[in-house]
Amino acid sequence: MGRRWWPRERDCAAQGARRHCRHLAECKLVSFPIGIYKVLRNVTDQIRLITLANNELTSLTSKFMTTFSQLRELHLEGNFLHRLPSEVSSLQHLKAIDLSRNQFQDFPEQLTTLPALETINLEENEIIDVPVEKLAAMPALHTVNLRFNPLNAEVRVIAPPLIKFDMLMTPEGARAPPP
Repeated sequence: MGRRWWPRERDCAAQGARRHCRHLAECKLVSFPIGIYKVLRNVTDQIRLITLANNELTSLTSKFMTTFSQLRELHLEGNFLHRLPSEVSSLQHLKAIDLSRNQFQDFPEQLTTLPALETINLEENEIIDVPVEKLAAMPALHTVNLRFNPLNAEVRVIAPPLIKFDMLMTPEGARAPPP
C-alpha cells in the first residue's frame, strides 16, 4: 500500500512545488518522469522554475511545454537536446532559458515568438546560423549567449548593427573549454 499523505504534508509538498521544481537536475533522466505530471497536477500553473540540468534528455514533449506554461525560467543545460517542440511557444511568460552544452545545430527559432524572453543561453552547441532579424524584433530580449558555437561570418557581421541586446560570441577560431 502506498504512503498515505496527511493533509498538512500534502499541503507542504504542494507549497514547495508551487514556485520551483529544482530537484530533477543531475538525475541521469532520459525523459521527464510521467509521474511528476500526476504529483504536480494541481499546482503546475504555479511552478515558475524547472531545472533539468545535467541529465541525459534527448527531447522534451509537447505535454511538458503545455503543462508548465507559467514557467519564468527553464534550465536544460548539459543534456543531449537538439530541438524543442513547437509547443515551446506556449511559454508566454518565460524570461530565461538555458540550453547551453546541448546538441543544437539550428537556433531554436520558436524562442523568437516568446514576448517575455529576456535571456537565451545557447553556449557550447553547434549553431552556425542565427535568425538575427527575428531576435532583433523581440521586445524584452537582453542577452543571447552564443559563445563557443561555430557561428558563420555573416552572423558576426550582420548582428552588431541590428541588435539592441547583448549577443555574446567567442572570437572566431576559439575553442570551447574542456569539460
